[in-house]
Parts: sequence; C-alpha cells; structure tokens
Amino acid sequence: MKQVLQDLDIGELSALVAALGEKPYRARQLFEGLMQGKAISQIPVSAALKNALTEQFEDEPVKISETFVSSDGTKKFLFLLADGNIVEGVLMSYKYGNTQCVSTQVGCRMGCKFCASTLNGRVRDLTAGEILGQILAVNRAEGGTLKDRKVTNIVLMGSGEPFDNYENVVKFLRLVTAEGGIHISARNISLSTCGLVPEMRRFALEDIPLNLTVSLHAVTDAERARTMPIANKYTIADILDACAFYFARTGRRYIFEYSLIEGENCDERHALALAALLKGKPCHVNLIRLNEVKERTLKPTSEKEAYRFLGILEKQGISATLRRSMGSDIGGACGQLRAKYLAQGKANEEVSP
Repeated sequence: MKQVLQDLDIGELSALVAALGEKPYRARQLFEGLMQGKAISQIPVSAALKNALTEQFEDEPVKISETFVSSDGTKKFLFLLADGNIVEGVLMSYKYGNTQCVSTQVGCRMGCKFCASTLNGRVRDLTAGEILGQILAVNRAEGGTLKDRKVTNIVLMGSGEPFDNYENVVKFLRLVTAEGGIHISARNISLSTCGLVPEMRRFALEDIPLNLTVSLHAVTDAERARTMPIANKYTIADILDACAFYFARTGRRYIFEYSLIEGENCDERHALALAALLKGKPCHVNLIRLNEVKERTLKPTSEKEAYRFLGILEKQGISATLRRSMGSDIGGACGQLRAKYLAQGKANEEVSP
C-alpha cells in the first residue's frame, strides 16, 4: 500500500511540492482538491505532477463501496480502503445538521461484549488521512462543498477505539478542524472512548476542545468487567478522575454513554447508583437501548424500562437523555455491517469452485 496524501497538512504539502520542483501555489490547489473529496487524478494540476504523486501516494485511498438507506433516512456507508480492507460509517440527519460517525481502526481489540466491531479483533489502525477520507467522501457524495458542507458534525464512534490509535486520531482532528479545509469546529466533534485513562489525560493537553464521551455502561468495576475487559485495567474512579482533569483543562463538560442491557445494568438500583456516582459533576448521561448484535447474547431493555431509568436519573438531578435508535434496519450499530459483509465474503469463498 502506498502512502496517503490526505495525511499531510498544508505545511507538509508545501514541503512536498517544493521537493518536487513545483511552484508553491500548487500546494493550495492540491489541498483544496483533496478537501473536496477528489482523487489525485481529478485535481486540476499538470499530468507530470499527478504522475509524480501517484507513484508515491494512493490516488483514492478511501472509496464508498456501498450505501444503505434506512427507513428513517439514516445512511450507512461501506468504505473500501486501498489495501482491500473495509470500514463503515453512518450519516444521521438532525434538525441542527448532519452528523457522520467515522471509524478509526479496521476492527477493534477492546473486546466489549456488546459491540460488533470487536468480533474479528483489530486488523490495523487507520491513518489520519483515511479517517478524514471517510468524511470527505461522504460530503462529496451528498453534494457538499467546502462552503456548503453536508457533514456538519462528527462522532468518532465507529469501529475502533480512537485512543488506541492516538497519534493518527489527533492528526486527523487537526486536519479536519484546519482553516482552508473542510474546517469543522472541534465543538461539533465528539470522541468516544471505552476509558483509556492515560490517553484521556494526555488528550486534555492537546488544546482540541471537543466533546469527550466515555462508554461507562455499569456502576461498579465488577459489573463493568463483565462486558468491558478494559475495566480490569482502569477503574471507574480512574475514569472519573480523568474526566475531572479534562474539565479542568478545557472547561468542557463530559458525556457518559450508558447502554441499557436487559438483566445486567438497568434496574432501579443501578439508576440510583449511577445518579449517586455522578451527582454534582459537570456531565451528561446519554442512555442507549442496546443495539442487539446477533453474534452476542446480550439483549436490550424494553423502551418502557429505558424511560423509567431516565426518569429516575432526572429525579435525582442528573442531566440525561435517551438516544433514539437510528438505522436499526440497516445494521446501524458500529461494526454490524462490516461483520455481515465479512461473513458473506467468507460464505461466498466456501461455495465458490
């Protein structure tokens, strides 16, 4: 696999252009073309420059392979990478704009028992340009430009643990928020982590004031460890300390994701314990009825019980919402579509002569 030109910021592109003996303005041409979602071969520069670049860099490192549209308007994309790997993303429409969920790794090694992304483990990290390429491809496919973006918000909640690919994710965030590019504000970006505490603390010092979201899903370390192996390394107390540090450094309140799992974490006792844990903290709880994964045994709680859990939190003074399910008919949860795609590919191999 060749290098990814979208990994480079404008300064790095300028250095590359100079090394190739081209005039400085070519760097801006290349940068704007890439940010519009174009392949190198589609950017209006000389054939000689295109040829020089495509000898070293992938012409189009991220391509939309398939698009699935849900009955609620949610769109799910399968992205084909230059090495043949597949990742996925989701575009969700809200009153305030369009939010794209992006992947940061091919697969994931965190092993959370409710997530389809971990079924085949982690294959490799995505580069900064490959993460960015998902957004550029969708923005272009939806008819967006740099001035009229069709992707207005980003959540790093697709396949992969963002902080397990720390350097590439931080580089991506600097690229996607850079002026002159697609320039999405950090305040319109959410990053979800299962709770890699050292990286949470390190990120607080990066001066990228995005919305930090932590997958909590339990109220005790023992219960959390049943579904999240990372709980064997970092405690809930460790996570809360890291969140407090993030708030002190950025002034941004943090968010906890809490998937409601039948028979596991969703009775009145859990709601009261969660409220006691978070009382007085500058945080918000995003409740989610578990997206069922057919390869797993965990089941979602009922909608009635989910609203009951929400009511208890609110009565205890906790800021909380129940996220509405989107794209369930097209495998909306992270990793589901890729898992289905890989399973079908394996089945086709088994029946082929």
